Amino acid sequence: MVGMGFISFLSLTIIAAIVASVYHYGLRYRFLEGHDAFLGKLIVGWLGAWLGSPVIGHWLWKVEGVYVVPAVLGAIVAIHLNVLGWKAAIKVAEYRSKVLAEVRSMKSAA
Repeated sequence: MVGMGFISFLSLTIIAAIVASVYHYGLRYRFLEGHDAFLGKLIVGWLGAWLGSPVIGHWLWKVEGVYVVPAVLGAIVAIHLNVLGWKAAIKVAEYRSKVLAEVRSMKSAA
């Protein structure tokens, strides 16, 4: 049978919840506010934790097929890159709107 057991799923969920809590409530590193933003971090963190072992490696502690340290590192990377990507997108959008406003004002002055 191929698939993930409930304990593995629960382990990844707990790891993602801890990392998402630290990022959202502890470090306050966020793009959006509220519980929806935390839930988004939880989902992204779960995916990062799930990909942690296949990408980073299989080492140290193992709980029902989940290597804890690579899962934690994967959740951290996924959550951080997600928030960083959205913050960068907003910076680009703000810069682009500023440049477009300057171009429009230059055209209207000419």
